[in-house]
Amino acid sequence: MNVHEFQGKSILKAYDVDIQEGFVANTAEQAVMAATQLKEKVNPECFVVKAQIHAGGRGKGGGVKLARTPEEAGTIAGNMLGMTLVTPQTGPAGKKVNKVLVAADVYYAGKSDHREFYISILLNRKSGRYVLMYSPDGGMDIEQVAENDPGRIFTEEISPSMGILPFQTRNIAFNLGLSGEAFLNMRKFIYGLYEAFIGSDAQLLEINPVLKTSDNRILAVDCKLVLDDNALFRHPELAAMRDLEEEDPVEVEAGLSNLNYVKLDGNVGCMVNGAGLAMATMDIIKLSGGSPANFLDVGGGASPETVRAGFRIILRDPAVKAILINIFGGIVRCDRVANGVVEAYKTAGEIKVPVVVRLQGTNAAEAKEIIDNSGLSVISAVSFGDAAEAVRRALS
Repeated sequence: MNVHEFQGKSILKAYDVDIQEGFVANTAEQAVMAATQLKEKVNPECFVVKAQIHAGGRGKGGGVKLARTPEEAGTIAGNMLGMTLVTPQTGPAGKKVNKVLVAADVYYAGKSDHREFYISILLNRKSGRYVLMYSPDGGMDIEQVAENDPGRIFTEEISPSMGILPFQTRNIAFNLGLSGEAFLNMRKFIYGLYEAFIGSDAQLLEINPVLKTSDNRILAVDCKLVLDDNALFRHPELAAMRDLEEEDPVEVEAGLSNLNYVKLDGNVGCMVNGAGLAMATMDIIKLSGGSPANFLDVGGGASPETVRAGFRIILRDPAVKAILINIFGGIVRCDRVANGVVEAYKTAGEIKVPVVVRLQGTNAAEAKEIIDNSGLSVISAVSFGDAAEAVRRALS
């Protein structure tokens, strides 16, 4: 689950990580109030108005602007709220801005000795360890640094059983070129980041930039935090941070029906049960000359209701030119799935694309009979080869 920058920063602050102070606003009037509060609290020379969307590259897209007064912050926020922000990570469709963060500017005017760093923590699944990745060249062009000068990207592998060790925080601060008070503050900052990452059951924590101010403070100026969905039951307060407006409405609907759905850019919709079978199904779609339009896993206990929901979601995609339903009946009975397909077909209205159904496993023979006797225009397949050939013919 993704969270907004302001939410991620609130989590960091709970773990004693120094952040760029700010308040979230949903209207221009709230933005003025937020800037006024900041003026009273930390008295910054300027304010930064930052669009809150689940995508990076906001600065390049015009989603980060500087304001000199609370009134100017309100004007900028009013212009930003409701706009569609297009960044390198949103794609051409962009994302609508529903809220902004009004933050204190921490790049003190007239001071040129601040520095920007990049720090992230994630899991290395191959080694079973956490990886803290960092660079002395943080900021908007970190992707170019990684591509053009990978030697400027450093890593520290962290044992989950031991946690981050003192020598590692010293290595990091040293490789970032720090000394004195900034060196000590960076070590404290890293300890806090790691504790926040572990404490929130995160999959990814990325701070870009981490700022060393002219007075040697170390601050999180931005925060990208991705939480592990499977651990949210332990963190109801974090689960409550979910912003459905930032998510694909089709994926939200799929989740409500207990379906694992990911939109892809192909032309063959597929419905399967189990991730392994899904990958194999996408392979046969590619081999047949098509391209998967989605990943949709109905789960091991698929029922007629989940099949109907999956069918409805696939048909919403105008790019779909054919549908392949590929179910292995282990826990779930194939005849139940077949009945779900028939019911979904009858209630979905006019279906203008070919539907190929392959059901194998428990009660597969009964399922094939149900499909064949349904009177519907459904193509029944037995083997992977049959399914691939049927998809190829459907697309030709």
